[in-house]
Amino acid sequence: MARRAWLIWGRRTLLLILALVLLAMLGVWLFLRASLAQLDGKVVSPQLSGSVTVTRDANGVPTISGADRIDLAYATGYVHAQERFFQMDLLRRSAAGELAELFGPKALPLDRAHRLHRFRARALEALARLSPEQRRFVERYAAGVNDGLNALGARPFEYALTGARPRPWTAADSLLTVWAMYIDLQGNQEARDLARGWLASHTTPEQRAFLMPEASRWDAPLDAPGVDVAAAAVPAAPPAWWHRKDALPARQVAGIDFTDAVGSNNYAVAGTRTASGVAIVSDDMHLGLQLPNTWYRLALRFPDAQGGQRRVVGVSLPGAPPLVIVGSNGHVAWAFTNSYADTLDLVRLGTDRARAGQVRTPAGWETPLEKVETILVKGQPAERVLVRETSLGPIREAGGELYAIHWIAHAPQAVNLEHLRMETATTLDDAMAVAAVDGIPAQNILIGDERGNIGWTVAGILPHRPAAGRGLAVSFPLDASGTVPAWDGVLAPADYPHVVNPPGGQLVTANNRQLAGPNAQVLGDGGFDLGARARQLGEGVRSLGDKTDVPATFRAALDDRALFVQEWRERALAALDDAAVAGHPERAEFRRLLKESWDGHASTGSVGYRLAQQFRWSLYELVFAGANAEMARLDPKASMQSASSRWSAVLARLLDERPAAWLPSGYASWQDLQLAAVDRTIRDVTKDGTPLARATWGARNTAAIAHPISMALPFLKRWLGAPPDQLPGDANMPRVAGPKFGQSERLTVSPGREEEGLFDMPGGQSGHPLSPWFLGGHADWVRGKPTPLLPGPAQHTLLFSR
Repeated sequence: MARRAWLIWGRRTLLLILALVLLAMLGVWLFLRASLAQLDGKVVSPQLSGSVTVTRDANGVPTISGADRIDLAYATGYVHAQERFFQMDLLRRSAAGELAELFGPKALPLDRAHRLHRFRARALEALARLSPEQRRFVERYAAGVNDGLNALGARPFEYALTGARPRPWTAADSLLTVWAMYIDLQGNQEARDLARGWLASHTTPEQRAFLMPEASRWDAPLDAPGVDVAAAAVPAAPPAWWHRKDALPARQVAGIDFTDAVGSNNYAVAGTRTASGVAIVSDDMHLGLQLPNTWYRLALRFPDAQGGQRRVVGVSLPGAPPLVIVGSNGHVAWAFTNSYADTLDLVRLGTDRARAGQVRTPAGWETPLEKVETILVKGQPAERVLVRETSLGPIREAGGELYAIHWIAHAPQAVNLEHLRMETATTLDDAMAVAAVDGIPAQNILIGDERGNIGWTVAGILPHRPAAGRGLAVSFPLDASGTVPAWDGVLAPADYPHVVNPPGGQLVTANNRQLAGPNAQVLGDGGFDLGARARQLGEGVRSLGDKTDVPATFRAALDDRALFVQEWRERALAALDDAAVAGHPERAEFRRLLKESWDGHASTGSVGYRLAQQFRWSLYELVFAGANAEMARLDPKASMQSASSRWSAVLARLLDERPAAWLPSGYASWQDLQLAAVDRTIRDVTKDGTPLARATWGARNTAAIAHPISMALPFLKRWLGAPPDQLPGDANMPRVAGPKFGQSERLTVSPGREEEGLFDMPGGQSGHPLSPWFLGGHADWVRGKPTPLLPGPAQHTLLFSR
């Protein structure tokens, strides 16, 4: 009897526990459902002057229509907040150095680094400088953000997981979001200058010219067929550190988390070479990949000043002022890549014990202003950070030296709303004029118009440099003596370099050196890519011929031919002669796979591609480990790669010319060094037990795209991440792809023919895991299958009225 009673109570207890678990799951599901965006119905707001309609198609892409552009700003803010508020919050917090308030002490190092720039204070100052109409525009967006957030049935799920409450949005927060992009796109220039400074102090001028060439045979500038690269001979002797053999760091540079990619391709084909006679503009911006995606697709419809109806389609950045960042307005289309212009100087400051509290700048001794920044830390007392600012910028310490960070991002003109004028530009000239005053991080902008014209210039704020401080070789820390002067103002719009309607009927940029002529001195070198990607993309676009169309032009960005890595494969094969593989079965297998598992592409099934690429990186590690260890003491991001993206070209010359004095110590010959790199590659790719024959490129290049919350709570990645797709493509080719870095969107369009436009991106419109648009389009992006740029038929309608 007692046993039966225990069984009954046991069953009841289990049922009760099960019921409680189900109730908890139901509660979580209902909570998540409550925070989904409103798709249909009506919204009434006194912020509006008229009505606005937001229709969404089957992919969640909205068309936002109204009679007043400022009303559209409000509706865009409402939509952004409901779909992406947490993403917006991270952007403003990242720029302001406020992440520790959400994530605790682990975010403090990043917050301290960003607080140095005091971007929140700068945002308030920038807001005060806007015209009344521009300020009303961004304030109306902020009002829409807050109303959209407050209209959700529950706070976004991320705040339940972090235990925080969302903070209201302000107009200044939208400007902070632009500074977040400055950090993303130009934030590595400090480390670059420090790395180059270390090399400058540990090399002779001849060694420096060889190790850090200003150009290579891979360069593909817009204003010349090529760049003279014969100037720097291999010096008679290497620097003293060259023969230093350090133990390689525990985190291997060639590991899966490393990529040598820098971001973005854009290209334009003139009407003289298109079937329609209208220019075609294409863009794929390469960024760190996560969910939700960086960009938010939309189309805007509103009347222009002439009374006509204007339609603008493209991508916006949630949180930033509600502008179409890249897109087409029916008359003009525009596209961006990061320019890598030199926009930052590190100026070494002098000190003297007799002048306590003062520093010497090129202008003389001065007492820095001191500002105390308070960082709120989740679960801990707030931290106070003292920021010291000179007339050149805030002070940072590295390697026992003090430097002023003289960055164009600190200039009053760094952030503005001039980009809004791009939406109503009607000609190439109109758009080029907007570019030179646009308050954004300096970007290569390619523009095409409905008349078939194409042009390149830089959009965004550029520094003006005195003649003595110009040039591709000025990106080293500057001395307090002022012998080489720092930038001294903002470049005048009339002085911006440009290329319009070149004879070949095409323009291509890919973060490479854009210019070889005198105007190259205006841009400087802020870390240009090697140029192999730009050269391959340019040749691919040229092969489209004289009657190309939008689909063919779109496909040029999907070119994953291994033209650059092919040469490294050939070097590895040359090293692996019969004597080298005799008695070494793994080397023999390596050679076999280089020959047989190679299709000339960075394809997912290729073992040969992975081995050839890893061979290149193994050589980098073996040769530069000692220098990298020294540079990393100055800044974790400082390395030979950050000092010179052309290190591959330098290493290739050494392997091909084989100067005896430059053979690293410990190796009997240059072949011996290359065989050591082969052996190292074998160890790296098989260290997890994978047989060499199964070490495919896809197994290494597997997508790891996830919501940032899953980094703190890995068990949620199953629901907050994309599938582990194997990705074709790599760096140094148009189809850039890495586990967490790659083509954040692909857009190809002819202005005025937007119905033919094509688009895809790696994540969907929504940041909510229960939304059907959380991963919408991801599978198409993996396959390179585009969808129409314009939104499709309306599936949902949300009406806004006063």
